[in-house]
Amino acid sequence: MNVYIFLATGFQETEMIAPLTICRRTALNTVTVSITGDLFVQSASGVTIKADALFEDIDFSDATMLVMPGGMPGSTNLRDCKKLDAVIRAHYAAGKPLAAICAAPIVYGSKGLLRGVRATCYPGNEGELEGAVYTGAPVEVDGQFITSKGPGTSLMFGYAIVEYLLGKAVADQVKSTMMYQG
Repeated sequence: MNVYIFLATGFQETEMIAPLTICRRTALNTVTVSITGDLFVQSASGVTIKADALFEDIDFSDATMLVMPGGMPGSTNLRDCKKLDAVIRAHYAAGKPLAAICAAPIVYGSKGLLRGVRATCYPGNEGELEGAVYTGAPVEVDGQFITSKGPGTSLMFGYAIVEYLLGKAVADQVKSTMMYQG
């Protein structure tokens, strides 16, 4: 199973690192992908992270799940990326799971993909979740979508991804090995 986590300039590093760490503790092949044309991507707080791959070098037809970390302007950079838009729409049309945290649910919501879906996001971004049923919960799993509220929910978001793809027992095992108390 291939999980792709997308990085754009201005991403929130906790929202990328926590799910990445959790997913890599499982059998999920988890790859960070830069949409910038450069493997080195700067976060919203100025931390530079080296992505595993460039967008141009991946064939996303093997993707199990696409994950969007939040942060600003990272979320708007993801939302506005035309080449990523095509991948997201194909993934959505195939009924495959999509995940986003913090401001990043706008990537799906601005395209109308969250219409009728229970979703959450960083407060103040709910206006871009076209037709979604905004809940304000820490994490929402509804149909093919996982959304989460912000940096403080990053671990819960990562565990929700693992549970969605590999089941509760695997997620609980990872929680145990990470000493998660939530």
